[in-house]
Amino acid sequence: MAGPVAGITVVELGVWVAGPATAAILADWGADVIKIEPPTGDPGRMFGRMLGCDLGVNPPFEMDNRSKRSIVLDLTTAAGRRTAFELLTDADVFVTNVRPGALQRLGLDFESVSGHNPRVVYGLITGYGESGPDADRAAYDVAAFWARAGVADLLTPPGGTPPFQRGGMGDHSAGMTLAAAVCAALLARERTGTGQLVTTSLYRQGAYTVSFDLNTYLLTGQPIAVGQRESMGNPCMNNYTAGDGRRFWIVGLQADRHWPALCRVVGRPEWLADPRYGDARARAVNAVPLIAALDEIFATKPLAEWSEAFAAEPDFFWSPVNTLEDVVADEQFHAAGGIVEVPDGESSVPMVATPADFHGTPWAPAGRLLRWASTPRKFWPNLRPAAGRDGPGSFTSLRKSVTLSGEPLSPDSPKPDRSRWAIRCGGHP
Repeated sequence: MAGPVAGITVVELGVWVAGPATAAILADWGADVIKIEPPTGDPGRMFGRMLGCDLGVNPPFEMDNRSKRSIVLDLTTAAGRRTAFELLTDADVFVTNVRPGALQRLGLDFESVSGHNPRVVYGLITGYGESGPDADRAAYDVAAFWARAGVADLLTPPGGTPPFQRGGMGDHSAGMTLAAAVCAALLARERTGTGQLVTTSLYRQGAYTVSFDLNTYLLTGQPIAVGQRESMGNPCMNNYTAGDGRRFWIVGLQADRHWPALCRVVGRPEWLADPRYGDARARAVNAVPLIAALDEIFATKPLAEWSEAFAAEPDFFWSPVNTLEDVVADEQFHAAGGIVEVPDGESSVPMVATPADFHGTPWAPAGRLLRWASTPRKFWPNLRPAAGRDGPGSFTSLRKSVTLSGEPLSPDSPKPDRSRWAIRCGGHP
């Protein structure tokens, strides 16, 4: 497998999105990721069913679990924990988003794992941090990242209700942070010879996401007012609607710089000499009638025609407000590497790419997620020994202790008949 972290072994004990997303990024970048699941499976396997569909696939779960190998372990038993520690013996990284209290009860807290393998980098995502009254409180990103960190409130219009977060927004953000922290800790290990605990929380990730606002409040005691479209102080930094109903965003952050280009685009050069719009402050005072006038002008043509006029002005910055369908059809999205082909047997399927490229050590996903077998609540782990990795602690030895489909799995055991697999939305047979 190619990628900047090829040769790194990651053991993941992740549920839902944040932990699995961290390990998925590392897997995309070349790490060998072994995912530990309980006999009931990662609850994220239910996402498809929760979406109310029966598509035969589970897109959210596949996004965060491609390129991994998986093993079922009952960590409430001594045998399950023993096998987990066999996996951790030669691991470089352990990634989890299980609550600290549960990890301690399982004997998989940092002190226990690092005592077993001092070189391991232990990556932990919590809801609210490692200390404090809510350190062990349950949290999804909607709670800790979106609601409690102030993100939802900042996006709530006056007199309105908080908007709903899209699925996994905070989790994926935290996953990127932890993946970066893990890589930094691996670099530190090259210098010190020992691993360390690296952490992030959904709460802190949310605060960092709105740090433009939060740091302003910390230093001034005043929040930044939430602007309204109809009265935005800088009309060059606003969204408008074309005659065909397509929305677009003008991003003239430097008001005086971009104002002349806007006047030329809309065919109003006389506005440049109008004292009502003489500078940024004057335009802010007269923003309501100016925005109303721009609304009327932009409504006269479809966006396709406006885009030609926009392109003729180098100092006019803008973007369409795309639907998902628009994004998938966007030539630039594909050119930027936004889609990656994930191997699936003799073919491949398109998925959203991890948002970083390495030109010296390019990465490529290894394959899709592992699926549940026909026997209820058991699935084939597809363990394969790495080159030169046999004997105690190798996958060959581990397979002898793993029980799937009610039968002990030996190195010579036949794989289950894949034609009998019934994979529905959510991953359960």
